[in-house]
Amino acid sequence: MNLLLEQYQWVKKTREILFKYCETMSFEDYKVEIDGDSICSLHAHVADCYHVWLGNRAMGKSLPSIDGASIQDVKEMRKVYTETDRLVEQFLTEFNENWDKEIPVIFRNGDKATFTTLWLYTHTVTHEFHHKGQIVKLGRRLGYIPPDTDLIEK
Repeated sequence: MNLLLEQYQWVKKTREILFKYCETMSFEDYKVEIDGDSICSLHAHVADCYHVWLGNRAMGKSLPSIDGASIQDVKEMRKVYTETDRLVEQFLTEFNENWDKEIPVIFRNGDKATFTTLWLYTHTVTHEFHHKGQIVKLGRRLGYIPPDTDLIEK
């Protein structure tokens, strides 16, 4: 069993709760910037993080950046995440049982670092959950009552 692939199913489950929450918002509220971010731009930023770290850096793909400004609504963002899910699942399958494999990374400023595949996966998932909290907070500021987006099942 690929334990991290199973864990990612839980990540997708919490994301689905967040998407349903965002679907209750008006188009304007999904796209409005508050303190420099919009819910849409945060969703795009999270997907882009998966694409950059897992796709481009770990698997050597040349994936384009995801620009939140070009996303029109939650339905379109869901399509971005369908592609993102395929990428993450491919990464998790490719590196299954090889979580200590080191991936060299060269940053835009020329700095170099090496990360394990387990670190890369952990980074992208925790990054998503960090921004999930920001999305919920922005929604609250816009007057939307958020659902429980944690993994607690009743």
